[in-house]
Amino acid sequence: MGVWSDFKRFVRIKRAGVLLLTLFCYGIGTGILAPMNSIYLSESIGLSKGQVVSVFAISLILNMIATMTVGMISDRLRSKRKLAISAALLCILGLIFYMRAESYTSALFGMCLAVAPSGLIMGQLFAMSRNHFMQLAPDIVEMAQIWLRASLSVGFFAGLLIGANLYLLATFQGVLWGNMAGYALLVVLLLGYKEYSSAIAEGSNGGSAPNSEPFSLIMLIALFMIACADAIRGLYLPLVVKDLFGKAELMSYIWSIQAVFELLFMTIAGYWAAKYGSKRIILIGSAAALITYTVYASSASLIVFFLVQPVYSFFVSILYGVAMGYVQRMFAGRSGFGSSLYVFISLAASLAGYMFPLLIAGYDPRIFIIPLSLTAASMIIMLIVLSRDRKLASSSMHISS
Repeated sequence: MGVWSDFKRFVRIKRAGVLLLTLFCYGIGTGILAPMNSIYLSESIGLSKGQVVSVFAISLILNMIATMTVGMISDRLRSKRKLAISAALLCILGLIFYMRAESYTSALFGMCLAVAPSGLIMGQLFAMSRNHFMQLAPDIVEMAQIWLRASLSVGFFAGLLIGANLYLLATFQGVLWGNMAGYALLVVLLLGYKEYSSAIAEGSNGGSAPNSEPFSLIMLIALFMIACADAIRGLYLPLVVKDLFGKAELMSYIWSIQAVFELLFMTIAGYWAAKYGSKRIILIGSAAALITYTVYASSASLIVFFLVQPVYSFFVSILYGVAMGYVQRMFAGRSGFGSSLYVFISLAASLAGYMFPLLIAGYDPRIFIIPLSLTAASMIIMLIVLSRDRKLASSSMHISS
């Protein structure tokens, strides 16, 4: 009943529906292209494995630079909305060049222009939404963020299905036009949205961010490692699936299964994190990822690939929902920087994740031994941190008694 009443209150908040729709549409736009991107570079343009990785790596480096540069100054600016709109327009321009690419150089230029501003978009959207709910409903701000992230995920998986069908109907060109339409719709929605600035959101009505977290570099490293593992899956699973089963569109259908579970799992994980602590829930989610990577590395059955997706969606729900809020709360009062730092960690993890599998020839399922190892190491780090936290709590109780 508490969940339902919180959700009803959430959807009735002024302009919450606009934010939900904005993130849903942004998710559709990115989801249309995501599973096809590496295949497009490989098949349509004819790039080698090393060239595909270098295109992703260079564009990611530029994305990281743009995301953190803007993140460090965005809290001093009154309008994050204008930043997001400008970035979306640059992405559209980049896609125009990208869909006309015929060589490595032209593909690299188009990809860099289309991708470099995208991390800025996500970081500023979540900074805007945090300011919005800090002003209007500070007691449910964490769950509001999670529901907005769930909306983005559901949109992403809807985009996967749309992208698979666009690929069948209009080849890769249709997929790229669909991706461009997603950015265009994002611009239209943002033009009609009135934001709350961070100065207003942190004023007398909003107060300070609740349940702030102490800064923990070692936990940021652990999050980086599990995000790196997820990035390896994101780039290489479509290629492994195509290599094993011969159909590029299968990956869109495999990923789309997660949409059925995403909203439920993010909601459950959000309330569990509030009750038991974010670090414990992130650890549990990592165990689900460990199971999934083991299956990917050892199974060549398409049915098993489908069946394990709900298990992985539980992990993704925690990584993209609970972990994002955890990082944001480390920087209470600096919503732009906190959101940008989370996106930066994800991008840096993607960059590292793209490099590791170059050690394995082809697109062999053994690639997933690497994310399995990274996740296991991250879980060990989190267990050490939780053990230290328990000892500190026990010592404090002993001193106070």
